[in-house]
Amino acid sequence: MSASVTQFDFKNQTVVVTGGSRGIGRRICEAFDDAGADVYTCSRRGLETPFDSPRIKDEIVDVRDPEATASWLERCAEKTGGIDVLVNNAGGAPSVPSAEASANLTNKILELNLNTPLILSQQVYPHLYSAQDGGVIVNIVSVSSMRPTPGSVAYGAAKSGLMNATRSLAVEWGPRVRVNCIVAGLVLTELAKDHYGDEASKHEITKSIPAKRFAKPEEIAKACLFLAAKDSCYVSGAALEVHGGGEWPPTIPMPDPIPTVRENETTSESGD
Repeated sequence: MSASVTQFDFKNQTVVVTGGSRGIGRRICEAFDDAGADVYTCSRRGLETPFDSPRIKDEIVDVRDPEATASWLERCAEKTGGIDVLVNNAGGAPSVPSAEASANLTNKILELNLNTPLILSQQVYPHLYSAQDGGVIVNIVSVSSMRPTPGSVAYGAAKSGLMNATRSLAVEWGPRVRVNCIVAGLVLTELAKDHYGDEASKHEITKSIPAKRFAKPEEIAKACLFLAAKDSCYVSGAALEVHGGGEWPPTIPMPDPIPTVRENETTSESGD
């Protein structure tokens, strides 16, 4: 096979994914499993639906507890002899007006979305450094890290901080450990109704996305495969934007569609 052919082959690799019980995290686990990896995931409440593959192992772990996560990572490494990839996927936040958000809620949002992935990265570093070809961290951030996020200010700030941490760790830990992040757009998951409302509301939202639809969880998962793959060994400190072209600013009118001119069709320039 030509060396120019890119393959997402993760056989004999161990991948750990936080927040893999549903949504994006679950599809990330399944994608790495499909690519041949041994996958270990954790969530706070456990699985609602078991995975089909015996190569995906899950545990109930509160990722906000550093002692629990350190122990979990050690168990994962012991089972297969090491860890090659960490995907920091766990996160999220309710929408709350900033003037009404309690200090406790703000701290919890920052803890889950910034402190937790940073601490997990520090904990997994020795395992990744010892991996045969070095290791990879993929952080799931959000378009909220790149634009105003009214009603979710702490979440947007945490994701911005995680993007900065991604770039800083890539410099500090290279070349043995690559660190990248995915800037995820609006994704259609089981919780879509809670986030985006009914079908009419979702239709209005997608009008502002150039792709005219929400992302699918598997599209975020495939981006994880790309960033973690050995074929992408020169990609580090990157923020891969997987958001369908972004979101059109609501203060700027959407342009009219450019008319399509079919082949052999002419346009009139006479003003008729």
